[in-house]
Amino acid sequence: MSIVRWGLLSTAMINHRVIPAIQVSKRGKLVAVASRNQETANAYAANWNIPHAFGSYEAMLESDLVDAVYISLPNHLHAEWSIRAMKSGKHVLCEKPIALTVADVDYMISARKATGRVLAEALMYRHHPQTKLVGELVKDGRLGDIVLIRGVFNFIIHERQNIRLNPEYGGGSLWDVGIYPISFAQYIMEMPPSSVCGVQWVGGTGVDETFAGQLVYPHFSNKPSTSKVQIAHIMTSLRSPLYTVVEILGTKGRIIIRQPFTRMEEDRKITFFSENGKEIKISLPKQELYLGEIEDMHSAILDGTSTYITLVESRNYVRTIVALYQSAQTQRNIAL
Repeated sequence: MSIVRWGLLSTAMINHRVIPAIQVSKRGKLVAVASRNQETANAYAANWNIPHAFGSYEAMLESDLVDAVYISLPNHLHAEWSIRAMKSGKHVLCEKPIALTVADVDYMISARKATGRVLAEALMYRHHPQTKLVGELVKDGRLGDIVLIRGVFNFIIHERQNIRLNPEYGGGSLWDVGIYPISFAQYIMEMPPSSVCGVQWVGGTGVDETFAGQLVYPHFSNKPSTSKVQIAHIMTSLRSPLYTVVEILGTKGRIIIRQPFTRMEEDRKITFFSENGKEIKISLPKQELYLGEIEDMHSAILDGTSTYITLVESRNYVRTIVALYQSAQTQRNIAL
């Protein structure tokens, strides 16, 4: 195999960002789309110039026209259809969050091991040069010891029938956009938190429309010592105007990223403040935001490399979110 033949499992809006990435990739080709009915699939395929359209998800998985599938179904269906796809011999790129329970992640990992297929979570920003550069600056000691990470992802949902507001579909701000600042903090800290504390505002739909959390990392100590004090503050909302930011504070400097998760092409700079307060703008190369996760899958499928985002990382994101919800509901700190 020299080309990965892709199929889209669903016609979700997020496909609009992934389709161009597949089309411009050097080792991928978009060949199929599946919907719950043939008419919708046919119209979608015609609109995007996709050769094959399937009127059911099962039909596409049973065909030999597709090597890998991108799953952009509602959150509560991610685990089920990822497992079904792998058992059908397909490699899987699953939209975030990879699942809604740790048990489901473990079932997915077992299916990957049993089938030998590639499974990865689609967190596009992690593959972007901006995120990787920030990680290098931290590892090189430019910020000294990390003291605090602050991450925010807010936007307004005006349509109250949106599936992101449906608790049965795994809705809520934390599942939808909270995974971004949580995964960024884990990337920088290189580990999941040891404990979390969360508070939420639940709207009339029954999901958290605003969530704030504190993540404490293993180096934290209340006793005077040389131990690092490492904490992350995250905030997400589906009822506040679009605003994203990540700020990383260290003992020798800090970094501000104004577009940490999306729209990198609009502002390809991060701001570094040195120990004496000097402001330095660091420019970044241009790269299509979703291309990295597609090329990463191609490398894993065709070259046998490991996926850049491991399933252990994805499992820890889910563990952290589940613990934050438990904390908000019980009003207690929760140890992971």
